[in-house]
Amino acid sequence: MQSFADAVKDFAEEHVAGLTVAAVAALGVLALRRWMAGGVCRSKARLDGKTVLITGANTGIGKETALDMAQRGARVILACRDMTRARIAADDIRQQSGNGNVVVKKLDLASLQSVRDLAKDVEESEERLDVLINNAGIMMCPKLQTEDGFEMQFGVNHLGHFLLTNHLLDLLKKSAPSRVVIVSSLAHERGQIHFDDINLDKHYNREKSYCQSKLANVLFGRELAARLQGTGVTVYSLHPGVIRTELSRHLLPTLALWQRMIIGIFKCLIKSPWEGAQTTIYCAVEESLVNVSGLYYSDCAPKTAAPQARDDAAAKELWDLSASMVGLA
Repeated sequence: MQSFADAVKDFAEEHVAGLTVAAVAALGVLALRRWMAGGVCRSKARLDGKTVLITGANTGIGKETALDMAQRGARVILACRDMTRARIAADDIRQQSGNGNVVVKKLDLASLQSVRDLAKDVEESEERLDVLINNAGIMMCPKLQTEDGFEMQFGVNHLGHFLLTNHLLDLLKKSAPSRVVIVSSLAHERGQIHFDDINLDKHYNREKSYCQSKLANVLFGRELAARLQGTGVTVYSLHPGVIRTELSRHLLPTLALWQRMIIGIFKCLIKSPWEGAQTTIYCAVEESLVNVSGLYYSDCAPKTAAPQARDDAAAKELWDLSASMVGLA
């Protein structure tokens, strides 16, 4: 009777080609997964006595960022639209971090009044604001309008954060050195600012809209950094990577079954929320960035933004248009 070891040996000899292909494929998948995971923030900086506000922090990379900030000792403000989910997330963060100084505040970025109300609340109740992380966003939604009549993706991803940041600048300056971190996307490279049709009323396309809003994020960061020179407030925009989050909830139901199956397979390779949060965390705490401002980052390292994202004239024009749209002009 053949021993188990001999049986294994015979099987290996008979299937050596197939096993070799399988091994190479497995190693390739592992290498691809490691590459997709991206950089990791290595900073051990503590944030005791500091306050961090994060928009959209009840799920995904926002929640992972909030947890990291809490673990570093910060007072963390979760600014969220869904208060029930935000309170659940805050309880979870308090339990995991051992930091009870995690609070929830209402923010609906699709409502300028909600933005103003939050900013007023923070200005009146908080003594300082050391890091503002503009993280919340919406992606690939159908043609919708904000409460104030703006195209939804541009309104939420850019205008809401533009207004919030401007209202909190005095507190950020008072707390200097402080930081503004803007979560953008690689999608900005395909973006264009449609100054003659900013709400895309003439021809709406959800991808065009999303890319425009992400380009607006980078241009906003660039112009904001220029305006804050010498104040001690520094600004960073970033691409977090392709991540397993709820951000694609508007896109997936519109795809064909075969497309969803491919995405389902691909999901095992893309970043987890923890991995996706690393560049945001890096921009928020990395000590070497204290005197750097206005740059764009990916995988915890500087990256050259697309040419249209380095257009200073466009950045200023977008600032002026945005200020007019939200009533700051």
